[in-house]
This record gives sequence, C-alpha cells and structure tokens, in this order.
Amino acid sequence: MSKQIVCKFGGSSVENAAQIKKVANIIQDNNKRKYIVVSAPGRDEKHGIKITDHLLNISNSRHLADEDLTSEQSKEIVLDKFEGLLKDLVIEDKTLLEDLKKDLDTKLTGEKREAFLASRGEKYNARIIADYLNKLGLKTKLILPEEVGFTVSSDFLSAKVLAESYKNLAKLKNESDICLVPGFYGVTKKGEIAVLSRGGSDLTGGEIAYAINASLYENWSDIDGVYEADPRIVDNADVVQRLTFKEIRLLSSKGFNVFHFDAMINCKKANIPINIRNTNKPSANGTMILTDRVPMENIVGIAKLDDMAYIYLEKDGISDEVGFTENLLNIFNRYKINTYYYPTDKDDIAVLISQEDLEGNINNLKQDIEKELNPDVIDVVYNLSILSAVGIGLKDDTTIIADAIIALKEQNIEIEMMDQSPAKISFHIAVNSQHADTALKILHEKLI
Repeated sequence: MSKQIVCKFGGSSVENAAQIKKVANIIQDNNKRKYIVVSAPGRDEKHGIKITDHLLNISNSRHLADEDLTSEQSKEIVLDKFEGLLKDLVIEDKTLLEDLKKDLDTKLTGEKREAFLASRGEKYNARIIADYLNKLGLKTKLILPEEVGFTVSSDFLSAKVLAESYKNLAKLKNESDICLVPGFYGVTKKGEIAVLSRGGSDLTGGEIAYAINASLYENWSDIDGVYEADPRIVDNADVVQRLTFKEIRLLSSKGFNVFHFDAMINCKKANIPINIRNTNKPSANGTMILTDRVPMENIVGIAKLDDMAYIYLEKDGISDEVGFTENLLNIFNRYKINTYYYPTDKDDIAVLISQEDLEGNINNLKQDIEKELNPDVIDVVYNLSILSAVGIGLKDDTTIIADAIIALKEQNIEIEMMDQSPAKISFHIAVNSQHADTALKILHEKLI
C-alpha cells in the first residue's frame, strides 16, 4: 500500500480565497497529502446559490426559474466568481477568464452541453488552486481527467467510472509533484465530457485512492464528521469517532447525506480508511471509516428518512401463493418506484416507498395491483418517517430493540411499522412524521 494520502475538498472548503488558504495550510501540514481533488467553488456571495447550479442555468435557463435568474445573469455571476478568486489570491493568469468565457459559450447541445458546462466549476477552480499552490512553493501539477484518462460511460449526466480508468490513474504514482485533480467529471471513450452524479467529487477522490492504493482517503468539508444523529434536531449529538463501511453505507442510505454512496465501494475493497474532517477545524480528528472496529458501541447512529409511505395489502394465504411478492415488486418496478422494505406475514404485506414516487402514479399503481393480484384490502399510509438505528454491536444484543419500543411507548408515540435487517446490525421504526423529531431525540437519549 502506498503511504500517500488522497484529499478531497468540497465546495465549502474552496468557495473563496480564505477557504483556499486553509486548504493550502492543510496540504502543507502533511507531505503525504499528495493527491488533491477539488470541487467547484461553493456558492456565490450575492444569492447563495451553488456555482454548479449557475452553470446548469447557463445550459438551461429554466434551472433556476424559482430564483428568477436568466442564463446571462448566471454567466455574469460565474465569471465574477472566478475573477474574484484570481484577484483575492493575487494570481496572474491572463488566459483563464478568456478560456472560461469560450467554454461558457459552447455550441454543444442537449445533455452533452449540460454535462460540459456543469464540469467547468471544478476545472477552473482546480486551475486556480494549482496556480496558488505553486505560488506558495508547493510544486503542484494540474491533472485534468481528459488528460490522465479518467474514463467514464456516456451517461452524460450520471456517468459511471469504467475499469480502464484505474490503470490510467495508477500512473499518477510516478508523479513526484502534488497532483491536483478537478472532481465530478470524466471523459468518455469518444473524448466527450460527462459528469458523475451530484456530489461526484467524493467519488473521484475514492477512485484515485483505490487506483494508487493510498494509505488514507481524507474527505474535507464543513462538518466535523458523522454525527450520531442529525445535530439540527438532537442538540447533544456527538461526532462518531469510528464507523465501519457497512455502518456508514446503511446510515447514508437512510438519510445521512455526508458522503457519496458509491465513493466507499472500492476503498472498502482495498481496505483504505476514509477520514471525514472539517476544513475549518483541521485539528479535530473527525470520523474514521474502517473495514472493522471493535464493537464497543452497540448503536453508533440513528438516521431519519422523511416523506415516506407504505402500501398495505391483505389477502388470505399470501404466504402460500408462490410468486406473489415477486409479482407485486415487479409492478413497482414498472413504475420505476424503489422499494425499501416489504415486511410480510401469513395474510398481509406492506411495501415501504418514498412518498414522492407515488405522485402521479398512485391511482394507476393501485389499479394494476388490484387487477393483477386481487387483494382483499389495499390501503396507503402517508406521512411517515423511518428511524434507522445502526451498529454492528446490535448483532450480539437485540434487547436494544425492546428498549427502543418501550421508550417510544412511554411517550405515547405509535409505531406504524418495524423491521430488522437480516444481518441484525440495524432496525427500522416507522412513525408518523409529526412525531419524528421527538422520536429521534427519545431514541438517541435511550440508545446512545
């Protein structure tokens, strides 16, 4: 394993000159921080809108319709942002703004245009930061995805990384200078720009860490780490010091939006730890994500997933009817509705879904279920929140589930649905959304 560290800095970490100077200090503090991935420069100062959203508005003037900003106004805001960065960091790059203007006037159309423009924030911010690091005497080489061969699929707005990328990225191990790479985008086999899903800079960092077999992947943002519960709701929630990949993936899928879901896959495969840290508090340890941990804590976190619903079916002998569950799930699949859980019993089954997915679909969906499966009862329960308690220690102490039920009962909070994962390292409780915040506080107090 290489002893080098890959660092990804999110938009809030590189949104202005003051933040970029903090980034430079972090890089200078450890000479093993050799591979740096950067995002677009956060939000604009006037409207508080992300630069990437302005770039998308340039591509499609309806993108920021609610903000009443035209594509020309967004273009002016983007150019002002980068001009301000050059000025504040005292960087003399006479061609950067000219190159950016040309890119913003691209003649591309459709998804190719949208992907190309969306990637410009990362590309030009990386160019500025590389110039600034070199100005400080930190020998830095700008590595563009199109030059190194960070090859992705031709799904222009949600591209997937192709296997050949790893061989190309592995060549970066031979670089003696700091390698600074713009995140979020790659290049197709035809040489066209395509972007990963939003938050894709996390994924760029993870793929580089995997390709060079790094000793550590540091993910820097404006949060102290992964909290036990949403700190906006639970005032005394602490940062979790250690999590396993399995735990963070479960929490991320249930509402902990701190890290790109796919960025962990190859790091887990190569046993590369991920350290989530705060650019504004570089002395804090943050949260370390590891392959294994000693299960000192039974529960490490409780996630809350809002705006959920479930469809309930009752029919005599459901469990004896071969293929009933498969046929039911196929109906949801036809409507491209993702199903979360589907607890079942002898004569009934409930399918948990996102409430948003039912908009415009619910009437036709119910008609298809009634026509094809002929249930005795079909009902829809809306306005649910799912509280998911996660921890590998649960496997050896399932009495915690009883503690959770009793704690909610004592506060007269009704449980709408309950499920435990097959691995016994998480369980999920559905409550009415109006009680969700209170329920989260109760479970955090009782279980953590």
